[in-house]
Amino acid sequence: MLKIECKPVETYKVVVFGLGDIGIGTTELVLNRSNLDMIGAVDIDENKAGRPLGDLLGNTKNTDIKISQTLSEVISASGKPDVVLQTTGSYINQIYPQLQELTSAGCNVISSAEELLYPYLRNPDLADKIDDMARTNNVTVLGTGVNPGFVMDALAMVLSGVCQKIDRVEAERVVDVSTRRPALQRKVGAGLTVDDFNEKLATGKFGHVGLLESLALVAVGMGWDLDELDEVIMPVVAEKDMDNLDIKKGHVTGIRQIGIGKKDGNELIKLILQISAGAEEPHDAVKIFGIPDMDVVINNGTAGGLATASSLVNAIPQVVEAEPGLALMGKEVFPRFAPDYKIKLIL
Repeated sequence: MLKIECKPVETYKVVVFGLGDIGIGTTELVLNRSNLDMIGAVDIDENKAGRPLGDLLGNTKNTDIKISQTLSEVISASGKPDVVLQTTGSYINQIYPQLQELTSAGCNVISSAEELLYPYLRNPDLADKIDDMARTNNVTVLGTGVNPGFVMDALAMVLSGVCQKIDRVEAERVVDVSTRRPALQRKVGAGLTVDDFNEKLATGKFGHVGLLESLALVAVGMGWDLDELDEVIMPVVAEKDMDNLDIKKGHVTGIRQIGIGKKDGNELIKLILQISAGAEEPHDAVKIFGIPDMDVVINNGTAGGLATASSLVNAIPQVVEAEPGLALMGKEVFPRFAPDYKIKLIL
């Protein structure tokens, strides 16, 4: 007779560092996992520090946690966490001082920073320093999320596991940004004139961050030493007035970014990302050309905010148990659900 044993898994002490939209969504998920003990929340914003965490959550979950302005405040009051979920920025040079603080305190770190997915691409020196800091303090640092972190990189790497030969990889993500948070709408320029879009684009700090990081991670996973990486970013323009979105004909509805990786002139990886208001047929898709071919489509796409929070939280057990150092998705950590209980089947 088959018996089922259901036991709780190990409990981890967690701190969320950064309480913007992603941080709040991550906090709500942590509070709903029985094996996660949230011992603190940190935000450097003076308008948030000192307030009850429930104020930001809409009191959807009972908690007596007060928001701290530094990690040291949390450690003094509640002890050292097993892991810090960092949701404070996209760029390595922006979050590096925080990574120094967190790793020096002996905390594992899982970050939503897009450039941290594969920091060796744009910041090899800082990547080596992060790896050294993590090893010195016996902790692990990981960058992950939904994009980058899953739909245009890790998913392709997982699908490649059943292939005998791979010639080329393509991934496409189409997002109707009108269904997403206002911050993302602003991030892709929805409502701007084309001139304003191009002016912002020229700053180098506009649009989706992480497409080339996804491309580089896929290349590493496939064992391809690319000699050319190109990225093109262009506006998606409204063909008619979009009154329901307050976007005029000829104004920008969002962005279209294309990343291409080549070796000896041959295109091996192509990533296509469109995030625009009113985008038709939202989806995530991965195509692998090889033996066998793979063609996988996620209809309606992967919910960004929910999926990013899930990626951070589900990675906790693997990161805590990983060897010290800078970890990569698809190498030290694989995307998978982390239940708060353990089932054992016994005959």
